[in-house]
Amino acid sequence: MLDRRRIDAFFTYFFRIVSLTSALALASILIFIFVQGAGPFISSTAPGIRIIPEGIEKIIVNGEVYLNYTGFINVPPDTAAIAVEFSNGETAGFLEIAVDNTETDPEKILRFTENTGGGEISYPQAYIYTVTYEGILPGMSSKIHMLLPERPYGFFRFITGLEWKPAYEKLYGILPMILGTIIVSFAAIILGLPLAILSAVFLAEFIPPKAAAFIRGGVELLAGIPSVVYGFFGLMVIVPWVKTTFSVPSGNGLLAAAIVLGVMILPTVITIAETSLRAVPLSIREASLSLGASKMQTAWSVALPHAKSGVLAGVILGISRAVGETMAVILVAGNSPQLIQSLTGSIRTLTATIALEMGYAEGRHSEMLFSIGVVLFTLILILNSIILLIRRRTEVE
Repeated sequence: MLDRRRIDAFFTYFFRIVSLTSALALASILIFIFVQGAGPFISSTAPGIRIIPEGIEKIIVNGEVYLNYTGFINVPPDTAAIAVEFSNGETAGFLEIAVDNTETDPEKILRFTENTGGGEISYPQAYIYTVTYEGILPGMSSKIHMLLPERPYGFFRFITGLEWKPAYEKLYGILPMILGTIIVSFAAIILGLPLAILSAVFLAEFIPPKAAAFIRGGVELLAGIPSVVYGFFGLMVIVPWVKTTFSVPSGNGLLAAAIVLGVMILPTVITIAETSLRAVPLSIREASLSLGASKMQTAWSVALPHAKSGVLAGVILGISRAVGETMAVILVAGNSPQLIQSLTGSIRTLTATIALEMGYAEGRHSEMLFSIGVVLFTLILILNSIILLIRRRTEVE
């Protein structure tokens, strides 16, 4: 027969190891996200200029020879001049480029002092120069791409910037997305919270237990519906209703997103608030009724104040659900990264930006999406802290 003490000791150490492993895994994830998110504000994208030859057999950069090279050719930092000589069959050319390392405007950092071979200089994106040499046939052109290092981006400029143009202009302002996230979340709370509390009071105080259990099961079932289903419902029902009612070109916008999120947070808030109300001791209700209070007065003036701690916990979870929601918002919000102009205007949230752009983002753009994740984490932390502070003060009072 096994010794009970050894079994208890084994499971004690086992659960300690599992808890420690989980804590370390969570800490590692958070550290990784914060490190990736802090990168754009601390370091440049590269130490110096990088050159990428395309369709060129032989290229010489400042005396270094590269044959059929397709990767990055790294130019040492603080290089004042770059000499590029290349040949590709019958095509040959020479580039001489002056580099102004003190210039902040990316369009003025490189100055081409000599360009032979008939190359056409273009500026397809910020921090990228391309010299194109047309081939004998269309599609057989040779190109030399020069990628300038993007300097560290200002954090204040990131938080307060009004323009999000990561492709061409390399602008990463997320203030419209922060405001969009906050406004749509609080709009959802304003729409959904009164209905959730009324439903919780009704279930806990005014209907028979069997009927309450049946309705409670339906509410809990709503909590298990995938968010994309809510989003599809909003796209098919709410968006056309907003478009028709307010006579706007498109119903995708703040109002549609707030209604969908307001419906989505109902199961969470109702379940937690109703559980807290049912936990209020029966003796407190009986004392109120014995003093002449009606059942309605007892529910609103006695039971609900005693359950306010649990109700606030439901509100916290509801706000977290609204702030962190992605798929439903993408389907109904319009996703325009601009300041909100009206109640029916298009908005974009922080989570929607990450989901929409992470699939194709690279370089500084990808790092900025991690930075948005850090901002989102901080925003949820601040909102929850404010509600917890309010909860503690109400408990003291």
